[in-house]
Amino acid sequence: MSPVIEIAVQHRLGQFELDAAFTSTGRLTALFGRSGAGKTSLVNIVSGLIAPTQGRVVVDGKVLVDTQAGIFVPVHERRIGYVFQEARLFPHLSVRRNLLFGRWFSPRDARTISNLEGVLDLLGIAHLLERRPGALSGGEKQRVAIGRALLANPRLLLMDEPLASLDEARKAEILPYIERLRDETGVPIVYVSHSVTEVARLATTLVTVDQGRVTACGPTAEVMSRLDVAGLSGAAEAGSIIEGRVAGHDEAYGLTTLATRAGLLHVARSMMPIGATVRVRILASDVLISLTSPVGVSALNILPGTIAGIGARRPGGAVELLIDCGGESLLARLTAKSVDTLGLAKGVTVHAVIKSVSIDAP
Repeated sequence: MSPVIEIAVQHRLGQFELDAAFTSTGRLTALFGRSGAGKTSLVNIVSGLIAPTQGRVVVDGKVLVDTQAGIFVPVHERRIGYVFQEARLFPHLSVRRNLLFGRWFSPRDARTISNLEGVLDLLGIAHLLERRPGALSGGEKQRVAIGRALLANPRLLLMDEPLASLDEARKAEILPYIERLRDETGVPIVYVSHSVTEVARLATTLVTVDQGRVTACGPTAEVMSRLDVAGLSGAAEAGSIIEGRVAGHDEAYGLTTLATRAGLLHVARSMMPIGATVRVRILASDVLISLTSPVGVSALNILPGTIAGIGARRPGGAVELLIDCGGESLLARLTAKSVDTLGLAKGVTVHAVIKSVSIDAP
C-alpha cells in the first residue's frame, strides 16, 4: 500500500526544536503525546501554516514541501481540510451557508448535490441546516465544522484536538461519526490528541511524539502495547488494545463474548451485531497475574500467556509487564514486590486475569 503521508522535517520555534519523521498508510493516523510535544506544529507544517526550516512533506503522492528542491505549495493549493479544537463557524451564517462556504473551495466538478446530501447523512446534521451556530451544542458545532471541511473535497483531513473542548457526553455523541468518517469517506485523516481513549478507539496508525521527536510509529495496537510507550500515556491510562469478532451475547447477564487471538473474551454487553469486529481497550492496572490457572475466582477472563518483556521500575514501585497471549500483546501493571515474589521474568508462563466489568465495548 502506498503511503498516505510522508514527513521528514526539522524546525525551530524559539527554544523548541522539532525533528520528526514518519510514514503512514493508515486511514486515520493519530499523533499522540503530551501537551507541548510538537503535535500541532507537525500538522501546521502539513497544512502550510508553518514553513519548516528543512525537510519534505508528501501527501497522497503529491509533494507539498521539499526544501532541497525549493518546493512549497501554498496553503490554498494544498486541498487540506482542517478541523480545530473550536468549531470556528461563522456566527452570522446558518449551518447551510457555513457548509456551502466549504464547498466553495472544492473543485467545480466535485460540487454536486449528492456530495452535500452525503455529508449531511454521514454526520447526521440535515435537521440543523437552518440553525445558526449559537443554537447548536458543542458536538453539533464540531460535526458542522467537519462537514464544511469535507465539502472542500480535501485530499487529507487534519483534526487538531477536535474533542478537547467537549464534555464526556458530547464526546460520546461525536465519536461514532468520526468512526464513520474514517471508514466510509476514503479521505485519510491525521488526528491530534493526548487522549488515550480517543486514540485507542479511532486510530489505525499511531505516531507517538515526545519533545519534538517521533518515538514510535505503527499499527495502534502494537504501539500502545510497547513498554517504552506505556509511560508516555501516563500510569493511569496505560493499557492494550485487543480486536475481536462478536461471537455471541448473553442477554441474561448483560455480557458479550468476543473471539480473539488470545481466546474468548467476555466483556460488558456490546451493541454491535454478531460477526462484527470490535476493538476493546484493557487497562494495565486491571490485569492480574497468576502463575497457575486460578479457580474459584469471580473474574470471567483467564488468558494464558508468556511474559515477553518487563519494563523498568517506576517511581512508587510499579512495573509494567508485556504478556504475549496467543499473539495478542497485553500490558499488566504490578508492584515490584509482586514481580519479585512470583519470580516473574521474560519467558515465564502466566495467566492474565481480567474482570469483564472492567472492559467496555462499543
